This record gives sequence, C-alpha cells and structure tokens, in this order.
Amino acid sequence: MARLFGTDGVRGLANGDLTPELGMSVSSAAARVLYDRDDSRRRVALVGRDPRASGEMLEAAVVAGLTSAGADVLRIGVLPTPAVAYLVKELGADLGVMISASHNPMPDNGIKLFSAGGNKLPDAIEDEIEARLHEHVERPTGVHVGRVRDVPDALRRYTDHLLIAAPSRLDGIKMVVDCANGAASEAAPDAYRRAGAEVVAINAEPDGLNINDGVGSTHLDVLQAAVLEHGADLGIAHDGDADRCLAVDAAGDVVDGDQIMAILAVAMCESGELTDNTLVATVMSNLGLHLAMREQGVSLRTTAVGDRYVLEELRSGGYSLGGEQSGHVVLPGHATTGDGLLTALRLMGRVAATDTPLAGLTKVMRRLPQVLVNVRVADKAAAVVAPEVTAAVADAEVELGETGRVLLRQSGTEQLVRVMVEAASEQNAQDIADRLAKIVSAIR
Repeated sequence: MARLFGTDGVRGLANGDLTPELGMSVSSAAARVLYDRDDSRRRVALVGRDPRASGEMLEAAVVAGLTSAGADVLRIGVLPTPAVAYLVKELGADLGVMISASHNPMPDNGIKLFSAGGNKLPDAIEDEIEARLHEHVERPTGVHVGRVRDVPDALRRYTDHLLIAAPSRLDGIKMVVDCANGAASEAAPDAYRRAGAEVVAINAEPDGLNINDGVGSTHLDVLQAAVLEHGADLGIAHDGDADRCLAVDAAGDVVDGDQIMAILAVAMCESGELTDNTLVATVMSNLGLHLAMREQGVSLRTTAVGDRYVLEELRSGGYSLGGEQSGHVVLPGHATTGDGLLTALRLMGRVAATDTPLAGLTKVMRRLPQVLVNVRVADKAAAVVAPEVTAAVADAEVELGETGRVLLRQSGTEQLVRVMVEAASEQNAQDIADRLAKIVSAIR
C-alpha cells in the first residue's frame, strides 16, 4: 500500500481522499504517540489552517481527534504554515498541526504535523502514526478529555518574531504583495507595513474558494502587472500557506528562489551569518547559482528535490541558509521551516540597506537557460540507467563542458523521466533536451 504521508504531510481531495474521519484519526493517533512516549503530563497541540473552505471542516475534525485523545488544543485560526511552526515552540506546545494544501487548488487540502520544536516530524514517527490509525483504544473521559482555547494574539506574536528576525527597516520602499487569497492575506501586509514599507496588497480577500485561483506564486503575471501599474519598487508573491516567496523587480522581471538565495547568501557572507560560507540547494537549482556562488567564495551543497531534504542537510551540517528554486527558503537561525514572509523581509531589507534596486542585486547571478522535458516511459527506474541513455548523457555533458548541465530524474508519482538541460543558450538547451528525451522514450 502507498504510504499515507507524502513529502509534505497528508494531502488529497478534501472530503474525497482526505475525509474528516481521516483527519480525526490522524490527529488522535498523533496524540496517542505523544502520550506513549511520556504520559506524565497533559499534552498540548497547536492547530492552524489556511482559509480554504474545507479547512473549517478539517479543523473541527482535527480538534476533535486531539481532544478525544486527551490533548488540549490551542487554536490560532488562519495563519501561514511557518507561523504554526514558530508558535509551537513559542507557546511550548507538544505538537503542531497545519491544515493546508499549500499551492494546490482549492478543492485539495492537507495536514502537516510539527514536533515540539517546530520541526517536521521524522519519517519514523509518521509511520508510527499511520500504523496506529485504526487501533481500538479506550478513550479518556470526564476531566481527562482535552479542552480547546483560542490564541487571540497569535498574529501579533508571529509578526513580532518576523520583525526581530529581519531587523532592517523598509522605509522608502513601495512594494506590492500578492497574498494568493491565502493564509498570508492579513499577516503579510501587516508585517511589511510594520517594517516601514508602503504596501499595496492584492489578492488578500480570501472567501474560502479563491485561494491560489490564478494568483500567487504560481501565477506571477498578476503580480508583474500590478508592480508596473503601481510604479512599485518590487513585488512579492506568496503561495496559499505562505511558506514560499518569489519576487518581481520594478521592471516586472521575475526573481526566482535561486536568485533570492544568491542575494541572501552574499548578504549573510558579508555579515558573518553564513555558517561555513555554505549554501544548501537542490539538484534542480540553476547552474548559474553554482557559478555565482563559486565566484563569491561560497560552497554550495546539493540535495534531492524537496524542502525536507534541504532541512535535513541544514540540520546535519549546522548551516544557516538553504532552499529551492520554487521559493522555499529556510533560515534555520530564525525559522525551522521555509517562511515566505521572513524571506521577503530579508530580501527587501537587503534592497533598503544597500540602497540598490532589486534588479541590481540580481546581477550577482546570471540564470542560465533551463529546459525541462517530461518523458513518459514504461519503467522509469530502468530508463534512467539504460546503457544508451547513460552514454547519451555522458556525451551531452562533454558537449556542454562547464557552461551547462544535464540532469535526469524519476518522477516521484508518475511513470515519467524528467530530462533537464541547462546551457549557455536556450536553443542549445532545447536541442540537447529533445535529443535525450527521444533516446529515453525509446527504452522498452
């Protein structure tokens, strides 16, 4: 059977794959796992959600599951995922639950779990929770049933933390923020205004149905148009749960996660914050980031695709900056997970501190043209190791030299091989990608 927990919690079609019964079972099992490790005290869980309509239903189910297992619940309402991670630690909770499907469309939803320190749960704990979903247990009664209370100052606590973690004032900066009609719709404009920026907030009116609907970090054309319309210095785009940040400069050009990491790495190197002068990124980061960091004397460590792998590498090496091209950026000195608002504050802080437009800061890195071709195959594992494929990849790497890169990887969910090629020109990258894709598709 497929594992219930994916790379980012439990996710699926709300009230279809992800039912309230499943939400109740997952949260109840998580509480029981906590009590099995230490039943000497009452356990506390913190629950937040994004504004999609099904979150109301799933929040009720999760709260019921937790309290039925004897855990007390602190309910913080609609706030970003990184706010849940932070407040779990800040409020001394034993468990954090975020109900969100991030950048997925409105009909989907998900359940993400955080440990007492605000970190994502290890695979072993998730497996234990899954194994105990349907066990028969004697539930607590009377005074041992969990209680629920709201945390009315959760937003202020979170934005206070952000302003401490990103101390540079933003006075004089005019910016547009696209909140994706998601969890950051109140928190992001509030944080940026408190930092001193002139803020134009768009897509910040969630109605439960419009989250990620043609807006946010996966639809940057909306932000690009707004930046030009308002004559702003820059724009920031978040996804539905605001763990992601992408940017747009004053001319409307996109600044992706690789460029943001390059800018922050240089800033942190100058301030002495960049541990071992090392940046952590995934194998999908642009070769331009590798070349830029080499020029700056910064080491670049790469991981598999997925923010959990970036987090693992950051923790194991004690590093202070990492992330993904998609805009998930982690600053472990201030957050235990990707925080789009913190990333945006640090990026805009660099603009303000250097008095340099965002377009000027992006010059630290030249983004090489990158082409990605998805090839459907009968056996993805066999295709990537086939002798004719490995030989063709080797020939392409010789052809590209240090001015390009080839990466073949298997899809995690489909019988696809993803062929990625970077080269000095887009036409060269496309030609090589098409050539390799043809060879991969011929594997039987």
